[in-house]
Amino acid sequence: MPWKVSGVVEKRRLFVEEWLSGEWTMTELCGRHGISRQAGYNTLARYQREGWKGLEMRSRAPHGHPHQTSGETEQQIVALRQAHMRWGPRKLKVVLERERPEIRWPAVSTIGELLSREGLVIARKKRRRMDPYTTPFASASAPNRVWCGDFKGWSRTQNGERIDPLTISDACTRYLLRCQAVEKMDTARVQAIFEAAFREYGLPEAMRTDNGAPFASRAIAGLSRLALWWMKLGIVPERIQPAHPEQNGRHERMHLTLQQETMNPMAANRRAQQRRFDQFRREYNQQRPHEALTMRTPESCYTASSRPYPVRVCEPEYDSSMTVRRVFADGQFSWKHHDVFVSETLRGERIGLEPIDDRWYTIYFAAFPLGRFDSRTRTVHRLPAAGFYKADAGEGEPPPSPAPHPHNPDQKVSTMSPV
Repeated sequence: MPWKVSGVVEKRRLFVEEWLSGEWTMTELCGRHGISRQAGYNTLARYQREGWKGLEMRSRAPHGHPHQTSGETEQQIVALRQAHMRWGPRKLKVVLERERPEIRWPAVSTIGELLSREGLVIARKKRRRMDPYTTPFASASAPNRVWCGDFKGWSRTQNGERIDPLTISDACTRYLLRCQAVEKMDTARVQAIFEAAFREYGLPEAMRTDNGAPFASRAIAGLSRLALWWMKLGIVPERIQPAHPEQNGRHERMHLTLQQETMNPMAANRRAQQRRFDQFRREYNQQRPHEALTMRTPESCYTASSRPYPVRVCEPEYDSSMTVRRVFADGQFSWKHHDVFVSETLRGERIGLEPIDDRWYTIYFAAFPLGRFDSRTRTVHRLPAAGFYKADAGEGEPPPSPAPHPHNPDQKVSTMSPV
């Protein structure tokens, strides 16, 4: 019979004192205290071995655990976490298994408990959950189907220099193609960075951006000089709806990681900040596992495009059924001895006018429709939105766009989002 829980230490002391008095036998003393003789002898043994301290309560937890993580393993986990404070337990486990496959690493939950115990967990602010938007990423099913481009919000270095990082990524594999600080967000500097990416990785099928300069403008169909260059290369300019960054959510999420890793705080000067960007790009592509890629790295998933950057960017060609006009420097083209304004963005470029009927024409640049031309009033109209025109369109209204033919894949259709 064991000791009763209530006041067990005091009862043990009394038991030992009475035994030391020599007035009781072990049998009588155990019966008096309601314990077994074995419990009595164990109590005396603890007193003789450790003194009065031996009568204190002891933990019943085992002294060792067969599955306990070793101290050396914990040190390696903590060291990797300290080097990458934004990597969670899943990413840490994948990287450790990749670098040291001979070690049996603990479970993700165990790594999370270790990080919490060591004070290495960064608490996130809880965000209000909203219904998700449907994002236009269905076409990004293979590398180079869609590239994403954007400017990360500007900041200043410690010496006051302004930094505007231009980033380019592959939507399918998250591969970060460029992360470059530009001195000025103009067409010349941005085009030079895109050209370097095209020469290194080839051409994508589409380029998804927002509606800011130099990607778009207020011209017809939202054209910009940069977009015209893409169109000459056979790249479809895709623009998200204004005030909807979630439509480019994969790229925006990368921007959050970029800011956390390289811009809090900013470096001393422009050169030092660019070195941070270069280091981040290498780590992001080659080391950091991505859950959306089943914990693989972007570099292991990305392959260069099969469409190389051409030695010479050719001028667009048009079918013989089209009327071809050159746009003057003031944004006008000539039609039956009259000047028709279309856009200054198209200055110096050749456009094609495809007849719809005896009055209306569709204006093309390369293979992309830009608008409608009314030959009677000599005015240019924006392309109609889907379902905008009724079957009984009135006088002066342009006819609706013909529906794409399911058996004519060569039909000219643009996925540009007009501004």
